[in-house]
Amino acid sequence: MNKLGWTTAGWLFWLPFAFAHGPQPMPLQNVPIPKVFGTLGELPVNFLPIDGSDPIVVDKQKAIALGKALFWDVNVGSDGMACGSCHFHAGADSRVKNQMNPGLKSKAATAETFERLPSSADSGGPNYTLKTTDFPTFRFNDPLNKASGISFATDDVVSSSGTFSGNFTGVSKFTGEQDQCARSVDPIFHVDGTGTRRVEPRNAPTVVNAIFNHRNFWDGRANNIYNGASPWGDRDIDAGVWVKTSARSAAKKKLRLENASLASLSMGPALSDVEMSCASRKWPNIGRKLLLRQPLQGQKVHNEDSVLGALSLSTPGSLKPGLNTTYKNLIMGAFNPKFWSFSSTGPFGAAPGQEPYNQMEANFSMFFGIALQLYQGTLVSDQAPIDLTPRDPFTHLPTWEGMGKTQAEIDSLNNGLATFTNNHCNLCHSGPALTTAAITLNSTLVDETLNGFYGNDLSIPYGPDALGPDGGAYAAGISPHVSVVTRNTTVGGIKLMDLGFANTGVADPAGDPGIGDVDDFGNPLSYSDQYVQYLLGNYSNIKDKVVKSVRSCDFLVEIAKNVSTTNLVIFTTPNGIQADGSREGVLKNQDCINDFALKGNIPTITAANASLSSAPLKLGVAKKATFKIPGLRNIELTGPYMHNGSMSTLEQVLEFYSRKGNNDNPDRHTLVSNIALANAPEQRADLLALLKSFTDERVRYEKAPFDHPEIKVPNGHVGDHISVTAGNPLSAELATEEFLVIPPVGANGSQTPLLPFESYLQVP
Repeated sequence: MNKLGWTTAGWLFWLPFAFAHGPQPMPLQNVPIPKVFGTLGELPVNFLPIDGSDPIVVDKQKAIALGKALFWDVNVGSDGMACGSCHFHAGADSRVKNQMNPGLKSKAATAETFERLPSSADSGGPNYTLKTTDFPTFRFNDPLNKASGISFATDDVVSSSGTFSGNFTGVSKFTGEQDQCARSVDPIFHVDGTGTRRVEPRNAPTVVNAIFNHRNFWDGRANNIYNGASPWGDRDIDAGVWVKTSARSAAKKKLRLENASLASLSMGPALSDVEMSCASRKWPNIGRKLLLRQPLQGQKVHNEDSVLGALSLSTPGSLKPGLNTTYKNLIMGAFNPKFWSFSSTGPFGAAPGQEPYNQMEANFSMFFGIALQLYQGTLVSDQAPIDLTPRDPFTHLPTWEGMGKTQAEIDSLNNGLATFTNNHCNLCHSGPALTTAAITLNSTLVDETLNGFYGNDLSIPYGPDALGPDGGAYAAGISPHVSVVTRNTTVGGIKLMDLGFANTGVADPAGDPGIGDVDDFGNPLSYSDQYVQYLLGNYSNIKDKVVKSVRSCDFLVEIAKNVSTTNLVIFTTPNGIQADGSREGVLKNQDCINDFALKGNIPTITAANASLSSAPLKLGVAKKATFKIPGLRNIELTGPYMHNGSMSTLEQVLEFYSRKGNNDNPDRHTLVSNIALANAPEQRADLLALLKSFTDERVRYEKAPFDHPEIKVPNGHVGDHISVTAGNPLSAELATEEFLVIPPVGANGSQTPLLPFESYLQVP
C-alpha cells in the first residue's frame, strides 16, 4: 500500500465499478459524423456549402462521387494498386497469397528475413498461400493458459500485398495503368531471385466506420488535422495548398481542417513504395496522370451503383468500364474554383525536365484527400442487429425482442453482453462505434448541453447516460470534452496513455513500436509523450495543439492531488502542484468525470522536472507496442485480426484474451489481466454470438453504400513460395501475376455473401 492508502489493486477495483458497468454497445443510427471545420491561411474557412459562403467543397455529392472513383481506381497506383485493393472485403483484405511481411517494424535480427509458419518447415515467405494451420502465428501449448509455455512464435506479419515499387520517372496523361519506373528485384520480396510484390508491415484494418476515428492507422499517424498535402497535420510546417488570389496571382496558404483524419490517411498509401507507388513519386505526378482521364477507365461500373450509376456507361445487362466524364470535370464540379482555376503555371513547380505543374495538379493532394474522406464518411454500418433491436426505455440496453430470435438465442445474446461487460471489453470497445478511438463522436453523445437524441427511433438522449446507465461512459475515460489523454493502470504501474490506444500484449514490443514511434520529423506520435512535455514546460515540443486542452480531472487515475502526504505515482502538495489551467489563466476543473475530493491539479513545472530523476513513474507513458483500438462492427468479416494479422478466427481472438494476452510487457493494459474466460466455454460462445450481432447484412452482401466498381486485385504470382514464373510485362526480372477479379456490384448488392477470412484459407 502506498502512502495515500491506495494499492494498485485498489485502483483496479475502483476503475470498472465507479460508473456502474461502464459503456454499453449502443446503436450507430442517427449519430453525427464529426464536423469538419478549420482555417485557410489565418482565417476561418467553410468546408461544405451547408457551413456557409465560399466553402472549399461546393458540391458534396460530386465530391463523394470523385472520392469513390479515386478509391477504387487502379490507375491511382504506379502498378495497378488502388486504395480498394487492400479494402475490398468489408473494408478489409481477405487475400491469402503473397501476404507475408518479415516483420520490418521489428528491431530483431530477423526483421528482414522470413521465418517458417506453424504449418510446416517450408512454409511462409513471398508468394506463400496461407493455410488454416498457420494460425494463430503465436501459440501456447494450451491456448487458454499462458503458463503452459510458448509452442510457436514469429515476428512475421500477415498483411497486404502492395506494389513492386521502383524509382519513379514519369507518367502518361491519357492511357496506361503503370507509371514509368525503373524497376528491379527487391532484396527482401523475391522468390529465388525473381521479384514479387512487396507486402505492408501491418495488417490492413477496415475502412468501414473509420470516419469516426480521431486518428487513423494502427499507430495514429494519420493526424486529426488535415493540411492538404501530407498525413502529419500541424507537424508538417511546409504543407499548404495553392489559392487563386486574383487573375494574375496565386499564393500557397496553410490549410488546417479538424476532424479530417481520413483525409490525412489518404496522403500515405498513394505515395508509399510498399503500398501503391514507385519511390519519389509526388502528388502533382498523380494529378498529371489522372486529370484528363476517364475515371475507372478499365473497370466496369454497375449501372445501379449507388453513387456512380448516373455517370456510368453501363446499361442493364451490359456492364461497361469507365464514367462519362473526366477527373478534371469532377474536380471542377466539386471544389471551389479558387483552388483550380488559375490559368498560369508559374508558381507551382515542375518535375526535372518536364512542363510546369498547373494549379489543379499542384492541389491534387487536397482534392484526393477531401474526396476520399467524404466518400468513406458514407461507409457507416448502422443496420446490424445491435442497431435494430428494440431497447429498454430506461436503460437503453438491447432486448432482442421481435427480431425473430428464439428464447435460447436471446438468452445467449444477453449472456454475451454480460460477459462483454463483466470482462471489461466495453472499457476499450465503447460507444456506438465500439471503440474509444472515436473520441469526437463519444464526447458529443455524452454532452447533454447539445440537447440531441440518437438511435433508430431517436429515443436515446445525449448526456451522461447516453452510452450506458449511471454515467457508464465515464468508466472508459469518455467525457463531454475532447480529451485525448488519460491515465490508467498497466503491468508496469499507473501511466499516461493516449485515449483510444492500448497495449494488450499481442506481441513482443520490440516487434513493432506502435504509437511509441516517431513521425517523419522525429517527433513522438504519442499525445501522452507530448503531454509530458507540457507538464515539463517544454511547450515548443507540443506538435498537436489538442494536447494543450487535455484535462487532468478527466483522467481515470489522477496525476496530482492536494494532500500533505507523498506518493511515488501521484504528485502531492509537498512536491508542488497547481490547478490545471492556471498556466493559461482558464481553469480546467469544471464538468469533470471523476469525483475525487480534490481534483483538477497538475504538477508545477519545477515539480515535473524534479520527478524525472526522483520519481520517474509519475510521468510514465504507456506507448510501446500500443495500437489504435479497432471497432468491433462487422468483426466476423474483417480477419485476420490484430495489427500483425496473427489470428484468423474470432475463436482464436477469444482464446488470446482468455489467456490474458501473449506478452506481459510493462506497457500492457491491466484490464487484460482481469479477463476471466479461460474456464468458461459457454461464456465464450455467448460472447461470440454477441460479436456476430455487430454485423450489418448490407456489408455482408455489399449493398449500398458498400457497393463498388469492378477491381482487379493482385493476388500473388504464378507459382508458389518455392518457385515463380518470371517475365512480368513491367520487367523480365519480376514474377508474372495472378489476379482476383472482384465484379462490380450495384446498390442492391450481391447474391453471394462475403465470408469470414478463415473461409478463404487453404485447407491442408
